[in-house]
Amino acid sequence: MKAVILAGGLGTRIAEESDSKPKPMVDVGGRPLLWHIMKMYAQHGVNEFVICLGYKGYVIKEFFFNYHRHMSDMRIDLQTGDVQMLGTSHTEDWKVTLVDTGAETMTGGRLKRAARYLDDETFCLTYGDGLADLDIGAEIRFHRAHGKLATVLAVQPPGRFGVLNIDAAARVTSFEEKPSDEIGWINGGFFVLEPGAVDYVEDDATSWERAPLVNLARDGQLAAYHHHGFWRPCDTLRDKRELEALWSSGSAPWQTW
Repeated sequence: MKAVILAGGLGTRIAEESDSKPKPMVDVGGRPLLWHIMKMYAQHGVNEFVICLGYKGYVIKEFFFNYHRHMSDMRIDLQTGDVQMLGTSHTEDWKVTLVDTGAETMTGGRLKRAARYLDDETFCLTYGDGLADLDIGAEIRFHRAHGKLATVLAVQPPGRFGVLNIDAAARVTSFEEKPSDEIGWINGGFFVLEPGAVDYVEDDATSWERAPLVNLARDGQLAAYHHHGFWRPCDTLRDKRELEALWSSGSAPWQTW
């Protein structure tokens, strides 16, 4: 099975980092978000990736082009410029297809452009900026069991603020710090799809989160896989710092490998 990763957006809400590189290349613990996401999938046997490039896509191409060298021991003769790979490598058993899907293409359009590399079989889809302690294998099994075209991960995002419960006499009856069920269930960004789901995308201007998902739901072809564990997007510098702190603590919930 393959996983499609949408990695072409501008990442304007974390411009401090994305001015110089695509958002999925923002570092957490010295490795790009993209690498962390791929490690999550590989842990569950998904080792083939189709990465949809757009904004500064060359940065991602260069990362993977040089990956083997960066992860291997080598000997360099500075006088002649000869490079000898010494055989000790710490690279992953991944096959990565990098697809230029356009600088201005929307998320649905990127998926449609990448579909020719998916071999007309069930595949995963996610964004390049979200981490979770998700059992991807269980989500895939759930998808195959219900027989619909699409499965979306349903999550309850962490609240940003504490909530006051107040009675008619203006007395605070309880205080809950950052409740997780503040706005209910939302799209957690990890999908399992059948090839027919791509038919719901019209063209480059189609946002996956709008007409395709709306129409899949209307047609009874969208199921939700509920996730009660850890889930975080990396939308802002604050999010990045929180993820960095979790990684530095040695107990990052998404590190299940």
